[in-house]
Amino acid sequence: MKILLVEDDAPLAAEIARALRAENFALDHAANGEDGQHLGETETYDAVVLDLGLPKRDGIAVLQAWRGEGRTVPVLVLTARDGWSDKVAGFKAGADDFLVKPFRVEELVIRLRALVRRATAHGASRVVCGPLTYDSGLGTFERDGLPLKLTGLEWRVLSCLMLRKDGVVPRGQLIERVYDGDADVDSNSVEVIITRLRRKIAPARIEGVRGHGYRLMPGEAV
Repeated sequence: MKILLVEDDAPLAAEIARALRAENFALDHAANGEDGQHLGETETYDAVVLDLGLPKRDGIAVLQAWRGEGRTVPVLVLTARDGWSDKVAGFKAGADDFLVKPFRVEELVIRLRALVRRATAHGASRVVCGPLTYDSGLGTFERDGLPLKLTGLEWRVLSCLMLRKDGVVPRGQLIERVYDGDADVDSNSVEVIITRLRRKIAPARIEGVRGHGYRLMPGEAV
């Protein structure tokens, strides 16, 4: 899963980035409202962490612009303001959730996972596909009830496929959600990750759909 973080407080942004990457999220960061709005309009994200008090353009204006363009990405707003009127303004602009500073980054991670789960139409935190179980609240995988050991990139690919199980996930979308924006991506890197995952998740399988992408399926390997 890939997150856009729009936060101008450098120490806080670094702390959030470390926490998200430790939980296997891919991440892009913008330090002002203009850059954040541009990234949100030109890239694809599973969720956004958006500060309200930003330089160049405030968070409410950024969020209003995205929603005015029909962008439905889940947005978790950060604010140092604890006033009810600020929360009302944020929700009216299209925010999905709020965190008031200071907060624990562990709570931010939990709230982000819940937002992504709801956005992909999975009300329950546990998603099952054949022998595979993904707990989106904890960020853990099991195969046949046993913990499944994955690298960070494998985790990102498999979580994306699990949350969209039975549907085809375009290859380009996987690349967007697996790698940080400044990553140097090899042309066949996703295929390499898919190959490794196929060995780890059998008898569930990942099908390649020619010209479209990949689909996660339960059942016996073919």
